[in-house]
Amino acid sequence: MDFHGKDTLLNLMETEKPEPPQSPLHLHLQTHKEISEQDLQFSPPRPSSSDGMFPIMPDSPWTLSPLPTPSSSLLYHCIASLHRHEGNIYAIAASKGLVFTGSNSSRIRVWKQPDCMDRGYLKASSGEIRAILAYSNMLFSTHKDHKIRIWTFTVSDSFKSKKLGTLPRKTSILIFPSRGKNTPKHKDSVSCMAYYHSEGLLYTGSHDRTVKAWRVSDRKCVDSFGAHEDNVNAILVNQDDGCLFTGSSDGSVKIWRRVYTEDSHTLTMTLKFQPSPVNALALSCSFNHCFLYSGSSDGMINFWEKERLCYRFNHGGFLQGHRFAVLCLATVGNMIFSGSEDTTIRVWRREEGSCYHECLTVLDGHRGPVRCLAACLEMEKVVMGFLVYSASLDQTFKVWRIKVLPDEKMCMDYSEQCEAPRVKIRDYDMSPVLSPSWVEKKLQGSYFQ
Repeated sequence: MDFHGKDTLLNLMETEKPEPPQSPLHLHLQTHKEISEQDLQFSPPRPSSSDGMFPIMPDSPWTLSPLPTPSSSLLYHCIASLHRHEGNIYAIAASKGLVFTGSNSSRIRVWKQPDCMDRGYLKASSGEIRAILAYSNMLFSTHKDHKIRIWTFTVSDSFKSKKLGTLPRKTSILIFPSRGKNTPKHKDSVSCMAYYHSEGLLYTGSHDRTVKAWRVSDRKCVDSFGAHEDNVNAILVNQDDGCLFTGSSDGSVKIWRRVYTEDSHTLTMTLKFQPSPVNALALSCSFNHCFLYSGSSDGMINFWEKERLCYRFNHGGFLQGHRFAVLCLATVGNMIFSGSEDTTIRVWRREEGSCYHECLTVLDGHRGPVRCLAACLEMEKVVMGFLVYSASLDQTFKVWRIKVLPDEKMCMDYSEQCEAPRVKIRDYDMSPVLSPSWVEKKLQGSYFQ
């Protein structure tokens, strides 16, 4: 997923040098002790080396970073931190006890949850892996050549993977297009993907402003349509009803429904509450409630609630806290995780059965914009545990363990306490803090109407 703005920090990325051949790495990261039901215990700090890093192997593009000693009053801490020597990490995906990371390299690195032991890599013929999507034992990845690779993997004593194919198929370019379908590959960077499990459909969004639907079973493009007036930055699908959501630099979020008799898609609703580019989308469904979240370049996270008896989404308000652009979102149940250009990750909790949200805590271990996030439920006993994986343009990949006590307020920002435990519906007349790139665009008069 790429973002709007020529002068943002996201475009200050250098091309990575090719990695030398290497054997699978096996590293062990010392983790903190598990939290007990009453107290939180932490391991002692790691000794620091002369350069502040722990090299894993001479030829490895990764090093293990020392972890700071966490405060004993906090219910979260960083349990692993890896630093990449060159290039940026663009994408993270988690499945089957594994975490996958994509970067400038043509290799998709595979790490074991949660201690980040290196399990190997998947090698492609093209680099700059901008998006990764994992479902069960399948993995999808987008590359610099504007193509999508499909992989399968097995998890046992050793990690094994196999490339199933490429989208579009090599022969598809020879097929005469019909009504815009069976068209060739995207004409620009493929920034995002979503997979509809029950139908086996893979949706891809691109900077060419189009969305394509691929049937994975025969690798055929069943639909291709112009979705937005600018880059498509985010895409997701509701697994319950098949609704497709797209977010763009044109500042809009659109909802599409599939016409099953024609394998086409029709626009049902456009959500445009602000002119700021939309960088990320996330869906949170529980019981009879379904919420859509969008992160934008003005630092806001807007959310909409779905009406129970129809497909309409009503604007419920926005979450305010990030100082600069929101670049990524992840949800687990009623928990929302947001990564920002301001280098922080905010953890939000939605109250069941209402639109009230509270800021639980702020993770501020990165020194650059947080580019991508992945989150999963770790345990559920007396306390609920989450593992959050984050990658930043400071070239680090971190793993966070977060414990949420029931009915407890956990507003613990390093700089200041949260003013209110709940984020209520607010008027948009309040002036948000805008990212520098967006302020410049507003001054130039090039922002979207």
